Amino acid sequence: MIKRQKHAPIDTAHQSVGEYSSPACLMQEFDAGESPLGVPGVRIKRIYDEPEQADGFRVLVDRLWPRGIKKQTAAIDAWMREVAPSSELRKWFDHDPLRFTEFRRRYRQELKERAAELEALRQRSKRQPVTLLYAAKDGHINHAVVLREAIKG
Repeated sequence: MIKRQKHAPIDTAHQSVGEYSSPACLMQEFDAGESPLGVPGVRIKRIYDEPEQADGFRVLVDRLWPRGIKKQTAAIDAWMREVAPSSELRKWFDHDPLRFTEFRRRYRQELKERAAELEALRQRSKRQPVTLLYAAKDGHINHAVVLREAIKG
């Protein structure tokens, strides 16, 4: 078992910082040309996948708590609901692949009002790996993909 270290909070309203135990595994999702394991950067991963030591700073970026996940065992360092799409946009999108392009545009507009939160994640990702956690089933058509793009600039 690996003991999670406490990190400086970046989310003051909804932080969930603490010590957690989790097994060490290998990282799973990278962009083409992204840094190797353990090197700072921004990754995305389903909250239902096993926590890994290489995840670095684990941030849940869903507005709603994921079904079937216990808060005590989630192994998250922060819960940043405010960077998730609005409830209206999330419901409109409904994970319809045909709406993803328009969803991306609308969500990027919403994220313009969250510049401070995005900058905090961007700065943290320069110091340590940051893993954005989401609950959606599709790993390529979800808000975490768009959020990662926005953080990377």
